Amino acid sequence: MAHSNTELKEMDLAALVEELRATKQEALNLRFRNATGQLDNNAEMSKVRRQIARINTHIRAREIALAEGSK
Repeated sequence: MAHSNTELKEMDLAALVEELRATKQEALNLRFRNATGQLDNNAEMSKVRRQIARINTHIRAREIALAEGSK
């Protein structure tokens, strides 16, 4: 599920939005597993949060590029 930064750069906007949705769902599942004591590796939660931030950064960069292109 976790894509590298270069793979994210190559995705189109729709794919990035879908990846963001899936990653947020993964974060939710990790939070539930942590709350119930089933999560062995707490570092996974940090990795998923960073991945969400990366995806949001790429989406925002695309939005800015589109806005500048329409001027």
